[in-house]
Amino acid sequence: MTTTDVPAREQLVRRASELVPVLQKNSDWSEDNRRIHDDSIEALADAGIFRMRAPARFGGYESDTRTLVEVAAELGRADGSTGWTASVYWIPTWMAGLFPDHVQDEVFATPDVRVCGTLSPSAMAVPADGGIVVNGKWGFISGALHAQWQVIVAVQIAPDSEPMPIMALVPVSDLQIIDDWHTAGLKGTGSVSTLAENVFVPADRVLPLGAIVQGQGGASQANADVAMYRAPLLPVASASSVGAVLGMARAAKDAFLARLPERKITYTNYASQAEAPLTHLQVADATLKIDQAEFHAFRLADLVDGKNATGAQWTLEERVRARADMGAVCRLAKEAVDIFATASGGSSIYTSVPIQRISRDIQAVNLHALMHPDTNAELYGRVLCGLEPNSLYI
Repeated sequence: MTTTDVPAREQLVRRASELVPVLQKNSDWSEDNRRIHDDSIEALADAGIFRMRAPARFGGYESDTRTLVEVAAELGRADGSTGWTASVYWIPTWMAGLFPDHVQDEVFATPDVRVCGTLSPSAMAVPADGGIVVNGKWGFISGALHAQWQVIVAVQIAPDSEPMPIMALVPVSDLQIIDDWHTAGLKGTGSVSTLAENVFVPADRVLPLGAIVQGQGGASQANADVAMYRAPLLPVASASSVGAVLGMARAAKDAFLARLPERKITYTNYASQAEAPLTHLQVADATLKIDQAEFHAFRLADLVDGKNATGAQWTLEERVRARADMGAVCRLAKEAVDIFATASGGSSIYTSVPIQRISRDIQAVNLHALMHPDTNAELYGRVLCGLEPNSLYI
């Protein structure tokens, strides 16, 4: 068992901010090589980023979700792919803390362990002596190339029971890596596919997904009274995800304003773009959208942290609002980036200009099935109209 001094939120945010130069320096390499640079991974580890959702008894920080948002915003401001990958690691790392304590002993024995994962049940599992055997493939596994473990989700089929979605912990070494990450956005995340072929998973590394989603299925005794494990899975995942998105929007503003003093508006009489009323309207509109995105990100984090602090039960409306807030952050951040990108002129299509990458990255985020603004808004509106949710993932 390990104990460590837990840095305050301000310390972790400052550490993340101090990483901006090295993450920016490595961003071109990550984009070209479709994976996070090893030096960036090492820098994140040194800053304690991978400990933020690990249990304290293993040297983790058990950071609250407001801290996640603020730290990820700094990382996303440096590089969208790096910020996204760090955020994704936080979710299955938290999920690993739901498994029996002796399973956690194995997982967290690796210093700064990295756990990747997915919530998509794109594999099948069948009972076997002492556990299950899994076959299937999972896509979009951000961070798999630097992870030691993966949380997998599968549908368990048994002769005497209904099909049941389960989640399980599997060493990445038991899986095959499919190098298929050839994309337009978030290229640096290395979100490859992983494949299981007759992979045996011991029963103590398997949990029922439905109960986990409802916040009822944790098997850990040591974490039973830990505040960060009191929330259901989807609000936790939502709050973990939005900071990097917010950081991308802030990066777009930084990139636009950095180029502004040297730009004119071609084929007009404006020798300086900064003097044009159109530019004033664009910058104000985009900045207000970032402000609105911050509101939804912080409201989401404060909801999760407040519930965790008191142990109060979650209402259905609060659960779907968590997803709606996440979707709103994605939509507003993309709208802000789109404004800055549109105002950046034809020269911004060169790969040396950061805004083009930010624009592609934010588009990729908005296409993510769980983060899609329209899907989340529809779910929220459906419940507000008195209907039952049409998704397990709330």
